[in-house]
Amino acid sequence: MVVEKIDTFGGHRDPVYTLENSAVSDQFFSAGGDGQVVRWRLERPDLGELVATVPASVYALAMHPTSGLLWVGQNFAGIHLIDSDKKQEVSSLQLTSAAIFDIKFYKNDAFLALSDGVVVVVDADQLVARKHLKATDQSARCIAINPVEREFAVGYSDHTIRIFDLLTYALKQVISGHSNSVFTVAYSPDFRYLLTAGRDAHLTIWDVEKNYALHQDIVAHMFAINHLAFSPDGSLLATASMDKSIKIWDAETFRLLKVVDRARHAGHGTSVNKLLWTAPRQLLSASDDRTISVWKLS
Repeated sequence: MVVEKIDTFGGHRDPVYTLENSAVSDQFFSAGGDGQVVRWRLERPDLGELVATVPASVYALAMHPTSGLLWVGQNFAGIHLIDSDKKQEVSSLQLTSAAIFDIKFYKNDAFLALSDGVVVVVDADQLVARKHLKATDQSARCIAINPVEREFAVGYSDHTIRIFDLLTYALKQVISGHSNSVFTVAYSPDFRYLLTAGRDAHLTIWDVEKNYALHQDIVAHMFAINHLAFSPDGSLLATASMDKSIKIWDAETFRLLKVVDRARHAGHGTSVNKLLWTAPRQLLSASDDRTISVWKLS
């Protein structure tokens, strides 16, 4: 595999924590420590467009699939719903004084992972909280939805992953196996496996059909794994780490294919926080170094 850096997007004044796709295929959004939500065009890295500013860090962005509104999780305040075309805030929800680490949608529900350990289920149309799920006092960091099994997985700072029912929100299972905070969770495209990773630098694969039995445990990075993401065609998996590297894996066998780092690829100089696939062979990475890199894989 050949990996080539084709562009760098710069302009944020603080670390970039989150990336999100736009409804327009050649555009994406970024946000981070400076509270600025920026729309970028992949072909024009010099043309960043400010669509919203909030007065605190943003760890979570999510594009609502039906309304087309961008949900912005503001640190210590709540949710802002942004019409990115008009660059206007349409609505907001003062949910919490905790940090919002992740936002995921399923049908009419929005699931929010909070730093006080609560997962809030919000009616995405009415914008009211339906349910508060509190299983621990330690942070809920990340969420993954499995519509096939009708459940969702939440990774926590108490080193566990909890599986909840997607319809009743009941707690179904607690998975232990990590030795530190779980920062990122994702189901494989066929929903056979749940992949989890975090501060212990292990990439752990759980067999969903075997009641989340341990399938594989890989020492994947030198420091914390901040994010993992499957390519749109399901053939590749990417992981991003505090060790400044990105690693590309075969999504079927979980074999390591490529290490993308500063020495070999002019990669990031500090922690890589978030990944976003914009095409089957095009990957974006956001970093503490305040930049977003675009990688072409061939």
